[in-house]
Amino acid sequence: MTRFSFAVEATDGRARTGRIEMRRGEIRTPAFMPVGTAATVKAMKPEAVRATGADIILGNTYHLMLRPGAERVAKLGGLHRFMNWQRPILTDSGGYQVMSLAELRKLTENGVEFRSHIDGSKHMLSPERSMEIQRLLGSDIVMAFDECPRADRPLDEIARSMELSMRWARRSRDAFDAGGEHAEGAALFGIQQGALDRDLRQQSAEALREIGFDGYAIGGLAVGEGQEAMFATLDFAPGQLPDDAPRYLMGVGKPDDLVGAVERGVDMFDCVLPTRSGRNGQAFTWNGPLNLRNARHAEDPAPLDERCPCPACASYSRAYLHHLQKAGEMLGAMLVTEHNLTFYQQLMQTMRDAIGQGRFAAFAADFRRGYLSG
Repeated sequence: MTRFSFAVEATDGRARTGRIEMRRGEIRTPAFMPVGTAATVKAMKPEAVRATGADIILGNTYHLMLRPGAERVAKLGGLHRFMNWQRPILTDSGGYQVMSLAELRKLTENGVEFRSHIDGSKHMLSPERSMEIQRLLGSDIVMAFDECPRADRPLDEIARSMELSMRWARRSRDAFDAGGEHAEGAALFGIQQGALDRDLRQQSAEALREIGFDGYAIGGLAVGEGQEAMFATLDFAPGQLPDDAPRYLMGVGKPDDLVGAVERGVDMFDCVLPTRSGRNGQAFTWNGPLNLRNARHAEDPAPLDERCPCPACASYSRAYLHHLQKAGEMLGAMLVTEHNLTFYQQLMQTMRDAIGQGRFAAFAADFRRGYLSG
């Protein structure tokens, strides 16, 4: 069985399409990973997630540590059996919560002490504990533990944070390698930090290269800096990372974010946006997002998107989906979530095809004309 391999199959400009091979299946890149934070992709059955075209999903170390607990998941046969998803799973290390739950944590060189947002209990998350939790979960792609500062922090603070993350990356590597059978079948990704600064990101990339990882994530973006600043950073950050490993942009994003990032050489993505938006009545289409709560849809017999093969588009009208949203019926959240995930996977497949056929620039121009003006 293949532990982990990555091959670029075609390039078009800086955009590239390829394939990751792992023991639980292949992952076609560019890839979008639906987020299953608490061992579930919200409003979706696992078989429905797979039917959208997803090759891999994401789980979260911090949230699963708190509930139901990594040791309990391991006792029940691991995360794949627990949630009935037999394909690859990537687990976030908990590093994002170091930023997002700043008021509930205490950060030191050793790690981060969190106060649970559920019951107030205290938990210590260090590089070693993060690797242990991801091993207990049975993750296929393990993320190094890091700190993710906001891009608007002072540069000296961002530099200190990046340096801490690189020390934690070394500790993550050592702890992962000591993981025995799990380490023999899983992959470890390092996370580049440095906010919007080219020099700090170069230093981070060099430190990660020296340690050595199976893949490399671009962290510290999509944290409030805006698309223009994010793209400006992606103009150089992917090129600082190894060409022969996948590049994963964490926490991104909107459909036009995905197109712009693929254009700049990114291979993997995750984001809660398609599922969160689905629960709140926002549908993504090739002609731009729709707010199904808007009264203009109350008597509209058209499907969400005529190009989409999902059950919502095949069998239901915008008027019906508007009704479900206004009535607060859970079916509305389920149908629009399934549509959004289908649209995201359709977008990724279309980009893979365009790269393989050498027409990515034309695709991107056509996409923007439709999506941004629709």
